[in-house]
Amino acid sequence: MNSKRDRYKRIITLGAALVLMAVLTGFFAYVWYKYYSSAIVLPFYRRGNWVLISIYCLLIFLFFKAYGGFKLGYLKKTDMLFSQLISMACVNVVTYFLISLIGRHFMEGIPILLLTFVDFGFITVWTALSGRIYFMIYPPRRLIILYGSHQAAALVMKMSQRVDKYMICESVSINEESSVIKEQILKYEGVIICDIPAELRNDYLKFCFERSIRAYIAPKISDIIIRGADDIRLFDTPLLLCRNYGLDFEQRFIKRVFDIVFSLIAIIPAAPFMIISALAVKLYDGGPVLYKQKRLTIDDKEFYVYKFRSMIVDAEKDGKARLASEEDDRITPVGKILRKFRIDEFPQLFNILKGEMSVVGPRPERPELAEEYKKQMPEFEFRLKVKAGLTGYAQVTGVYDTSPYDKLKMDLMYIENFSLRMDIQIILMTLKTMLFPGKNNAETEEGVLAPKHSKGKEENK
Repeated sequence: MNSKRDRYKRIITLGAALVLMAVLTGFFAYVWYKYYSSAIVLPFYRRGNWVLISIYCLLIFLFFKAYGGFKLGYLKKTDMLFSQLISMACVNVVTYFLISLIGRHFMEGIPILLLTFVDFGFITVWTALSGRIYFMIYPPRRLIILYGSHQAAALVMKMSQRVDKYMICESVSINEESSVIKEQILKYEGVIICDIPAELRNDYLKFCFERSIRAYIAPKISDIIIRGADDIRLFDTPLLLCRNYGLDFEQRFIKRVFDIVFSLIAIIPAAPFMIISALAVKLYDGGPVLYKQKRLTIDDKEFYVYKFRSMIVDAEKDGKARLASEEDDRITPVGKILRKFRIDEFPQLFNILKGEMSVVGPRPERPELAEEYKKQMPEFEFRLKVKAGLTGYAQVTGVYDTSPYDKLKMDLMYIENFSLRMDIQIILMTLKTMLFPGKNNAETEEGVLAPKHSKGKEENK
C-alpha cells in the first residue's frame, strides 16, 4: 500500500507547491493592481502587468527552491516555516526595489509591508495544515537498522528525533546469520545500513534492490569520493573516474572571481555592523577589538584568520586548547551576541579578499588541532584540497555537537560536488542561520573545540 502511495508523493508535493505559489502570487497581484499599477509614471498595459506578476512568481520559486521551502515532508515543520518566511521576506524586498525602479522613485512601502504580514500569516497556517495532511497520507516509515558496531547508536539517536519520518522498530547485528537478517528486513519498509564491512553491505544492498526495499546507508569516506566521480563512456565496460585533486582550474578561477565580487559587495552592508561591533568590544573591557589565530587552508598553508574578539583577553593564557561550550564563562556578554548571529566572523571578508579563504569551504582549523584530528582520522587532510571557507556545508547542515568525523564527511561531500549554485545555496542557508540561530554549530574562537574520539581509519573500504 505504501509503495503505491509513494508513486504519487512527488505529484502531491508538486501540487502543494503550485497551490502555495498561486495563492502568494494572487496576494501580490491584488496589491499591485490596487496600490502600484496606476501610481507608476507610465502605467503598464495588460501584458506588462502580467509580466511583472510572473516575475514575482519566479522570484518565489527561486527563493523557496534555494531555502528548501518546497521540501514538504522532508524538513521539520519549524525549519520549513523558517525557510518559507525568510524566502518570502527576500521576495518582497526584491520586489519593492523592482517596483521602485519601475516607478523611478521609492514607492510607498506600507502595501508591501502589509502584504508581507499577510504572506507570513498564510504561510504559517499553510505549513501547519499541509504538514498534518502529509503526515496522514505518509506516516513514519517502519525501519530496521543493520549495524556493525556501537557507532550506529549515534545515528539511531539522530533519526529518532524525526519521528514524523522514521520509526526505528528493531535492530539486528551483522553477526547474525544472513538468513535471519534477510527474514527480519522483509518485515519492514526499509533498512538502515550502518558501519558494516563493504562486501556484506553490497550483498544486502542487492538483496534490498531486488525486492524494492528502501536502504538508508551511512556512507564511508570512499563512498563520498566515488559519488563525485565522472562517467567514462569510451568503452563497452562502464568506468568511473575519481580525479582526486579537488577543484579543476576552471572551477578555481570561477570560485575566486565569485569570492572577490561577493566579499567586495558584502563589505558594504556589513560595515555598519562591524563598526558597531568594534566599538562594543572596545568599550566593554578596553581590550583588543580583533583576534587573530593561525589556521590552515588549501595545501596545508598557514595563515592568520581574523575575528572580532568574543572572549576575555588571554582566554588561553595557559596555552592549552580547551573545549568552548555554548555557556563558556570566557565568552563576554558582547561576545555572546556576536557569536549568536555570526557577526564575529565578518572580518574574514578581508581574509577572502587576500585570497587566504573562500566564501564557502571547510572551516579553517588550527595546525596543532589538525594534527590531533589526523591521529584519529587520517583522512582529515583531504579537506585541505580546497581553500578554507567563511561558511560551509558542515556549518549549515551540522549542529553544535556534530562529531568531527561527520563534519569531515560533509566537507568532502561539498568538495566532491562543488558548483557555484551550491555555493550560493550555502550562502543563503547561512543567512537563514544568522537570522534564526538555533543549535547549529558555533565555530569556536579563542578557545577551541577539542577533538572528540571518533572513528578514523575505515575498514573494508
